[in-house]
Amino acid sequence: MVVRYREVVPSSDSLLQLARTVLARTAVVAAAAPVAVAAVLVTTDAVRRRRRQATDVTFPHPEPAEATVDQSSVTVFTYGEDLYEEMLAAIRGARECIMLETYIWKGDALGQQFKDALIEATHRGVEVFVVYDGFANLVVPRAFLDFPAPIHVIRFPVFRPGILMMNLRKSGRDHRKVLVVDDEVGFVGGYNIGELYATQWRDTHVKLTGPSVWELRNAFVDFWNANRDPAQPALEDPGSEYWQPRLKAARNAPAHLVFPIRGIYLDAIDRASSHVYITQAYFIPDREILHALLAAAARGVDVRVVVPERSNHVVADWLARDLYETLLRGGVTIWLYENTMVHAKTATIDGQWTTIGTANIDRLSLTGNYEINLEIVDPDVAAQMEMVFDVDLSNCRELTLAEWESRSLVAKISEVLLRPLRPLL
Repeated sequence: MVVRYREVVPSSDSLLQLARTVLARTAVVAAAAPVAVAAVLVTTDAVRRRRRQATDVTFPHPEPAEATVDQSSVTVFTYGEDLYEEMLAAIRGARECIMLETYIWKGDALGQQFKDALIEATHRGVEVFVVYDGFANLVVPRAFLDFPAPIHVIRFPVFRPGILMMNLRKSGRDHRKVLVVDDEVGFVGGYNIGELYATQWRDTHVKLTGPSVWELRNAFVDFWNANRDPAQPALEDPGSEYWQPRLKAARNAPAHLVFPIRGIYLDAIDRASSHVYITQAYFIPDREILHALLAAAARGVDVRVVVPERSNHVVADWLARDLYETLLRGGVTIWLYENTMVHAKTATIDGQWTTIGTANIDRLSLTGNYEINLEIVDPDVAAQMEMVFDVDLSNCRELTLAEWESRSLVAKISEVLLRPLRPLL
């Protein structure tokens, strides 16, 4: 008896189905890998933070310094206690109107001081307008951020549905930090409101007095009027007779797909002929900014970047590290700020151009969130910022290419696996 075996040839439909199954499973694994690595990093970092004993944080910082740009004064603050003292003094001296916008407002003793000062101002007949981001303050007791009438408040929504469809117009966070008092004094920069930031974080903020305060007033007014409830009062936008091209506010507005802060960085870096000094909390440059920095270094510009050795967002740190080798090989030097968080968002170029504000060099800030940065073309302000940069370097260590190349294989693989998350940050 002869047994015959018939060869079964898969049909084209079954092969197509198999291919689809393999691709689907590969896609699931590819999507899950960066999320899994990020989860491990966040968990490990949380454990490390709990084990680390609390110590007094000290870091070098210069005293507030003032310069004059045309008819306006510009004071640079690099220590929270100094800044908050000035901000509270301005609020307590208000006579007509206070406009305060912040990303994070901690419900601690310092946060209470700001809240009390605003309430007291209303008792003097001052009109008070407050904006804060709901999502950024989810961990703050909701009752703390309830303000009594007649304070006018916008709580920027916790959930913005546009994020589900990747709709930039309806998904950005309000990451700005602005205070304007009586149209006479204004503040802007990286500082949120909270005790942690007063003494334990290194950040940079600017105080303006004079006609250039209009830049901050106009930024607040536009945001307020675009996001207020119909029952809330509209703010007047009278325009300005004062033009100062050397001191302007660049404002990112996702609702209008307007993102000028990225543009001012690219323009300034392309002009650089001597040096580019950048300080960033989260440094994840996109392709164009990365290429601009590398091109500047290639033509002999001294390009230095200060970043925290460990920030408060470990995933952002690792996404930034994926670019370190490219930057180091391209001649950009990287300086790691030690022992505390540096949260500043600043740059100064060629002793002429400076920017100070709320935007990080990452996708969220440059093409996602509501942000505001001052652009200042003035040698005196640039000299101050170069001095601040030198002081910061005294608290840094330089990351060398040899050190970076010697990192573990696990670290290198993790960086590659996390790469798909870069567009999200």
